[in-house]
Amino acid sequence: MAKKQLYSIEYPIKCSPTILYGFLSTASGMQEWFADKVTERDDVMSFSWSGGTPDQAKIIEQEEDKFVRYQWLHEAPEEYFEFSIETAEISNQTILVIKAFAEKNDIKDDTLVWDHQVKDLFRRLGS
Repeated sequence: MAKKQLYSIEYPIKCSPTILYGFLSTASGMQEWFADKVTERDDVMSFSWSGGTPDQAKIIEQEEDKFVRYQWLHEAPEEYFEFSIETAEISNQTILVIKAFAEKNDIKDDTLVWDHQVKDLFRRLGS
């Protein structure tokens, strides 16, 4: 299996960092846009889609209103996905930055999946 590489995607969003952080770091917030069902226990999130077997990810690092980093329990420990919240210096606009790992040939497809998911997030936020 090819080694996965880190990639990142940026999405400008009209939302306060505090509200956005709630949608990225809590089970109830993630269930609004990321998965059909999300539960949390001891910093481990269980994500289910279409009633399938849940995938689990542990919150490995976070800073309120700044970022949250998850590590899929079924993936290599050095691989993660992260949501970070930045503010553009000139425009003061909030920017959601997603970092994740994928094989080089899969990055384009993964980006399309994130685009679809983030559209759901924007719709929930009214952005």
